[in-house]
Amino acid sequence: MGQHDGFLKYDRELPSARPPEDRVGDFKEIYEPFPEDKTKTQAARCMDCGVPFCHSGCPLGNIIPEFNEAVHDENWKDAVSILYSTNNFPEFTGRICPAPCEASCVLGINKPPVAIEHIEKTIAEKAHEMGYISANPPKQRTGKKVAVIGSGPAGLAAADQLNKAGHWVTVYEREAKIGGLLRYGIPDFKLEKWVVDRRIQIMDDEGVRFKVNAEVGKSINPDMLKEDFDSIVVCTGSTVPRDLPIPGRELKGIHYAMDFLSLQNKEIDGIKFDDKISAQGKNVVVLGGGDTGSDCIGTSHRQGAASVLQLELMPKPQSKRGINDPWPMWPMTLRTSSSHEEGGERKWSTLTKEFVGNDKGELTHIKLVDLEWVNQGGRQQMKEIEGTERLIPCELALLAIGFTQPESPLLEHLGVSQTNSGIIEANNYQTNVESIFAAGDARRGQSLVVWAISEGREAARGVDEFLMGTTELPSKNDSFLSLEV
Repeated sequence: MGQHDGFLKYDRELPSARPPEDRVGDFKEIYEPFPEDKTKTQAARCMDCGVPFCHSGCPLGNIIPEFNEAVHDENWKDAVSILYSTNNFPEFTGRICPAPCEASCVLGINKPPVAIEHIEKTIAEKAHEMGYISANPPKQRTGKKVAVIGSGPAGLAAADQLNKAGHWVTVYEREAKIGGLLRYGIPDFKLEKWVVDRRIQIMDDEGVRFKVNAEVGKSINPDMLKEDFDSIVVCTGSTVPRDLPIPGRELKGIHYAMDFLSLQNKEIDGIKFDDKISAQGKNVVVLGGGDTGSDCIGTSHRQGAASVLQLELMPKPQSKRGINDPWPMWPMTLRTSSSHEEGGERKWSTLTKEFVGNDKGELTHIKLVDLEWVNQGGRQQMKEIEGTERLIPCELALLAIGFTQPESPLLEHLGVSQTNSGIIEANNYQTNVESIFAAGDARRGQSLVVWAISEGREAARGVDEFLMGTTELPSKNDSFLSLEV
C-alpha cells in the first residue's frame, strides 16, 4: 500500500475548471492542468480495502487499488499495465464516465471518495506521453474474419479485443468518421476529438480496418457480410429517440437532442450546414434531466442562447443518499454538471402539456404545469397542481428524454430477433443467428459509455470462443478472481 494513512491526511481535490464566462466562448475541454504530485496525493487516499467495492461498482472490473498504489509510487509502467488490462479506452472513460466506481468507494461512506476517474485519465495520458501505448499488431493471425457494425465505444472495444486475438476485423460506420457516440454525440468540451483520432490511428496501425460512409442495410448489403465474414458483431447503439407526442409537436423549432448535438460536433469538424439547429438568440427549453440534456445546455450556452431552461418530470433529487439507495448502490442524488454551472435554470416536477406556435408554424411558447407526486398503493403517481398552468417563451425545444431501441430494418435484414422492448435478444451476447453477436446499447438498452466498452469486450470473448472453440481473451470477472496482471 502506498500510504496507509493517506485517506486520513488528505482531502479530495480535482482539477479546476476554466471560469464559466471564459469556457462558454469555445468548445475546448474545460479543465486546467493538474500537477502530477497532486495526483499522487489523490492516489494516496485509496484505503486498499480488504473488499474493494470499487471493483464491483466499475462495469469493467478495473483493478483500482492496485493502479492507485502504482500511481502513488510513480510506477507509471505498472499503472498503465494494470489499467489497460481491463479497460481498452481509459482516455475516454477518464473524461466522460460518471464514475460508478467512486459511488462504491469505501472511503465514500463518510468522506468524499477517491478521485478514481481523474487518476484513470492521468494514467492514460501518461501512457501516451511516456510511449507505453503504441501500435502492437498481433504476431499471428487466425485467418478468421469478423465484421463489426457500428464504431461507438462498444464496437471499438469489440474490434480491439478481436484484433488482439488475431482475427481480421473490419468496422463499418455509416457516418463520415469513426467514433459513433464518442465523435458525434458527446460535445467537444467534454471529449475533444483528437483523443478519439489518436486511438483510431493506433487501432488502424494494429490492423483493424475501418469503412466509413458504409451503412449496412443501405450502401452495404447484409447478405454480403454474412457470406464474407465468419462472424458479425452488431454494435449500432440504441438510436431511436423517445418522442413527446403532445399538441403542437409538428411545429418548427422542436428537435431531438442528438440531432442538435451531432450537427454542432460536425460543424466543429469543419462541416457546414445550411439548416443547422442553432440556439443563438433563442429561448431554449431542454426536456430531460440526464447527461444528454446537460450536454444540450452547455452547447446552447456556447451558441449564444438568450435563455436556457431544463425541465424534469420527476421531483428534485435529494442532496444525499436516502434509504432507497444506500452505499454502495448508485446514489439517486442531485447532480450539477459543468454545463449547469455555466448558467440557465432547472425545474423539477414539471409537465410539458403543449407546444404553441405562430401562424408560420414556428414554435413560440411551451405550456407547462407543475406536478405533485403522491403515493398511491405503494407507487408514485403524478397529479397536476391546479392553477399552475402557464406559457413560457420558447423558440427552440430539445427533446432529451432518452432512446428506446436500435433501428429495426438492419436487424430484420440480418434475421436477428428483438425483445418486446425492441433491443436485440441475445444469450451471452450471441443472437438467434449463430454467427451474429450483439453488444452495447443495441443489446443492453440505453446505458453508459463504460458499460458499452464492457459489453464490447465480453461480446468479443463470445465471438472468439465461437470461432476458435476456446478463448484466452480476459473477462471482467477475472479481476475479481485474480489480481495478477
